[in-house]
Amino acid sequence: MLDQEPPLEEFTSVQRAFSKQAEHYDEDDLSNHILVEWRHQVYHHINLFIKPNSHILELNAGTGVDALQFVRSGHSVHATDTASGMVQKIQQKIDQFSLRDKLSSQKCSFESLNMVKGKKFDYVFSNFGGLNCCKDLTRVTKDLPALLNRGAYVTWVIMPPVCLWELLGIFKGKKAAFRRFQKKGAIAHLEGEYFMTHYHSLSDLKKDFGPNFLFLKTEGLGALSPPPSSLKFSLKHPLVYSLLKKIDRTVRDSYPFNRWADHIITTFQFNGNEDLR
Repeated sequence: MLDQEPPLEEFTSVQRAFSKQAEHYDEDDLSNHILVEWRHQVYHHINLFIKPNSHILELNAGTGVDALQFVRSGHSVHATDTASGMVQKIQQKIDQFSLRDKLSSQKCSFESLNMVKGKKFDYVFSNFGGLNCCKDLTRVTKDLPALLNRGAYVTWVIMPPVCLWELLGIFKGKKAAFRRFQKKGAIAHLEGEYFMTHYHSLSDLKKDFGPNFLFLKTEGLGALSPPPSSLKFSLKHPLVYSLLKKIDRTVRDSYPFNRWADHIITTFQFNGNEDLR
């Protein structure tokens, strides 16, 4: 493991929440068929771009579920997370499967990527809205050029400001239906901890990446079908769920459904930075 960063005060609640969640994260992941299906969609998206034997930097790596998948596909991964509990779980997987030559871990916030030393990457990946804890994504993108090989890809799975499934909560009187529209962010609750969540549109992402990154593709993840948090709906109404998934597959690459979804999968390519040559 590399040197650890000093904890950022604003992320203290986030660190505590996800460290607590680490204890049951893998079990929860495997028991939620929607989440499993979503991961397959994310992997399919990445496989459109990733080259064999890529060196991947993963942000918000959690317990290493995705990192392990990438390693099994022939890539090497440096997995970072700000929660000590998550990093410990990754390290356990490294030891359990003897992956020290293919998988490394580091306690590191996505806003302190300057702490990642001596490595260049072909791909940067962050899954399932971990970056939505960040209000200003330029705090993340500013450090990427120094870490990337020219032509490297960046795929982030982000929660956007418009989610049609959540908006349906209006008809049930749910206040959360409008939470994504709050400009200052919304308060999230996880494992007894409270922290701010911020929602980023595709136009926000393009602006935050800047001119050195070329936008390539976006698609909706849960554009019309229910998210993992609505697992009970999928089990109670399997035919409706199946129909919504079918429609989802048809429209998720098209506007506005590639922008209006529970999450959006976005990919950019690094074209190089003249200042670094």
